[in-house]
Amino acid sequence: MDRRGGRRMTDIEYNDAYKEREQRVLDVIALKQPDRVPVFLYSTFWQARYAGMTCEEAMYDYERLSAAIKDSVLEFDPDSYALIHPAIALGPTMEIMGYQQLKWPGHEGVSPDVSFQYIDAEYMKAAEYDEYLDDPTGFYLRRYLPRIATAYEPLAKLPDFTSFFYTRLVHCTQSFADPKVIEAFETLARAGREANKMFAEMSRVGAEIKSLGYPLCQSASGGAPFDYFADYLRGSKKGMLDMFRNKDKLLAAMDAAAPRIARGIINSVGDNRCRIAFIPIHWGLDGFMSPEQFEIFFWPSLRKVIMLLIEADIIPNLLWEGDCTSRLEVIKDIPVGKCIYFFERTDLFKAKEILGETVCLRGNVPASMMTTGSPDDVTEYCRKLIDVVGKGGGFIMDSGVGIPDEAKTENVKAMFDTTKQYGIYG
Repeated sequence: MDRRGGRRMTDIEYNDAYKEREQRVLDVIALKQPDRVPVFLYSTFWQARYAGMTCEEAMYDYERLSAAIKDSVLEFDPDSYALIHPAIALGPTMEIMGYQQLKWPGHEGVSPDVSFQYIDAEYMKAAEYDEYLDDPTGFYLRRYLPRIATAYEPLAKLPDFTSFFYTRLVHCTQSFADPKVIEAFETLARAGREANKMFAEMSRVGAEIKSLGYPLCQSASGGAPFDYFADYLRGSKKGMLDMFRNKDKLLAAMDAAAPRIARGIINSVGDNRCRIAFIPIHWGLDGFMSPEQFEIFFWPSLRKVIMLLIEADIIPNLLWEGDCTSRLEVIKDIPVGKCIYFFERTDLFKAKEILGETVCLRGNVPASMMTTGSPDDVTEYCRKLIDVVGKGGGFIMDSGVGIPDEAKTENVKAMFDTTKQYGIYG
């Protein structure tokens, strides 16, 4: 969704229905009152299950996943939707590269119809903070990547290229003649070709759905700097302990990571018409950090990412997982009408009071209600959200973290129907 003056593509590529939905979403992000409360179609495996697929099939069959997404878009008629291939259609590529940070359905004894699970572990030692800070690229190549996939393991043999100059840059080519390194690059090339197949299929169905008048709700994803370390490098336990044992190193590393995270998002968005970037927030919830810790360790580096994205004309869409009600006053410190705050279990009515004049709110029909409640329950809750949170605009209807994998179809239908019928502004 392009808020800038220039056009990347000709108007004829975007029909009136597309432009109408796009403008409705852009209006609420800018805290304007549109014609109706918009409602998004966002899920992990629910759309695949709705089409009769198992989670394993969704991760391995690109074409069937595309069909499931397209069919659900046509069935529920959202104002915006997500192409979920990069999040789940990864099975073949992960198998080729021997990826070790996930357990996924149908692989190594895992049931074929359960979601994948991240493997929380210490992928970076505390003593390696200095190496990360001194040379993050070298650290990734020789330390981190070899720990997360078997195909990357031989990269640990690569030298520190930054120590070479002149003819030593000729001599060091012998590193690439190592049989294990050759094998690694051949395997990674096969994985890359498989990933290209997946992205090509995603682009194909995305173009089809665009022609039917439906804009994307995101074109890139990223993360908070604290989560970057606590999730993917240090592990949750060590990340927590680092707030006490390695405070200065953690803060320095997050400060260094923030512009890299932002740059990665900016590069991913590229020249896409959709300028929305999805940023899930994992460890910023009330139950993990005290308010003081949040203001020291979490918010400053995250805000740095947010501001860099806004400067690049990108709309950060932050999914605040868990309950973050105690953070509302702090996270209010952003430019007005430039972001989306997507809340899972935060008190959305309180959020409207505190953030309603600052940021567009998204959510938050509870996952428990979507999976075990009735359509009447969903309808009643949606009406309350529309009456209170949707007052005056600045609100997008969605479930707490998107549609849960186990959501009842009739409850999903109730959320969409109620929003379209009751969410019309006078």
